[in-house]
Amino acid sequence: MGTGADPGDLTPRQIVEEIDKYVIGQARAKRSVAIALRNRYRRQNVPGEFREEIAPKNILMMGPTGVGKTEIARRVARLVDAPFVKVEATKFTEVGYVGRDVDAMVRDLVETSIRIVKAKRMEEVKEKAALNAEERLLDLLAPLPRRETARNPFEAIFGGQRDREHEEGYEARLAAAESAREDVRARLAGGLIDDQIVDVEIDENATPLIEVFDGANVSEMGINMQDLFGGMFPRKKKRRRVGVPEARQLLAAEEAQKLIDMDAVSAEAVRRAEQTGIIFIDEMDKIAGREGGHGPDVSREGVQRDLLPIVEGSTVMTKYGPVKTDHVLFIAAGAFHSTKPSDLVPELQGRFPIRVELEALGKEEFIRILTEPKNALVKQYQALLATEDVDLRFLPEAVDEIAGMAARVNEQTENIGARRLHTIMERLLEDLLFGAPESAPNLVVVDRAYVRAKLEDVVASIDVSKYIL
Repeated sequence: MGTGADPGDLTPRQIVEEIDKYVIGQARAKRSVAIALRNRYRRQNVPGEFREEIAPKNILMMGPTGVGKTEIARRVARLVDAPFVKVEATKFTEVGYVGRDVDAMVRDLVETSIRIVKAKRMEEVKEKAALNAEERLLDLLAPLPRRETARNPFEAIFGGQRDREHEEGYEARLAAAESAREDVRARLAGGLIDDQIVDVEIDENATPLIEVFDGANVSEMGINMQDLFGGMFPRKKKRRRVGVPEARQLLAAEEAQKLIDMDAVSAEAVRRAEQTGIIFIDEMDKIAGREGGHGPDVSREGVQRDLLPIVEGSTVMTKYGPVKTDHVLFIAAGAFHSTKPSDLVPELQGRFPIRVELEALGKEEFIRILTEPKNALVKQYQALLATEDVDLRFLPEAVDEIAGMAARVNEQTENIGARRLHTIMERLLEDLLFGAPESAPNLVVVDRAYVRAKLEDVVASIDVSKYIL
């Protein structure tokens, strides 16, 4: 989940600064996305019917793989908790004309929005759900006695003294049970019975699907027996034996689910998807061919024609109701090595008025990527090995050597951008990661000599490095 900031609280400059914490370079692409995000907030404040006339300015990012195209879009979506989905254009052509329905990207967007809104609503009722869960847990650990009922109508009418004795006995048992219950409550709050095992009964998550269409389309239909017939089919219960802490979590989640209004969640999720949703279409260059009149080119152009109404603005039916795509922001991306944007059908070109070319990454950018971002690779491996009590330290000369090797391998073989750093770092630390649980030293200092000893023999050979790195 992102920071949950309101886009109105962030200026384009601040949005870029936030993305800078995770993505190095690519200033033009960041500016374009930041402006697009701010324009959404501006449109919300435009008065009257004119608001509906302002369409988002979709963005086409061009650049080699591994330079940050997807990460920029993903980070900006997380920044404001906007529904975000990434799809690959080639998924719609893998099986020719019967490939995946392009409408599926909108349904995926709504599902993502549902998860965001539901999580927010559950957070709002968390305290109430925790109290309800505690009462249910106490019912398992220290149940209260049940009042005895008359076995037949005559006992209820003529019971007399016997009923009074039963009632007095019940009151005494209830008082004792309540006292014991409060004692258990105090021990529960203090974590004194966390090691105890309890049997909890929770709703079964799985519900059967009606397979109206073939298997490829069942997941996209998402038709659910529970949604169709409501309470006609009672929910299945599942019994689990778990520890007290896990039981508390399970019961709290179930109680939170009971406290939220799913109809309101669905309505808010659809609104969010329509007004703030972002769909990232990757590998756009793979469907850019238009030459010839047969074979895969026809399929590519057909996919473009299918995409066109979605990007232009249309209504897609989902199980949560109709969803309009008029104000969804589309960000397309592709390497465009063998094709160019002008190879797309003219109508689709016109729906991506903002064109941004991302730059290839070199050694200097790799040095920054390794160390500067919040999620920098060096910091990730340090955190991983810290769990094994290994203090991993990288000297600046080691970072320089790693970045230089990554840049050199990218030049000599296929350029996969910053992804090359992942393969090199994994190769560099392979022995340490393998032996850390058993025999790793408490302190490991990685210097230039360490890097060269682990990698020089691999990087020296182009033929070998193309397979290993």
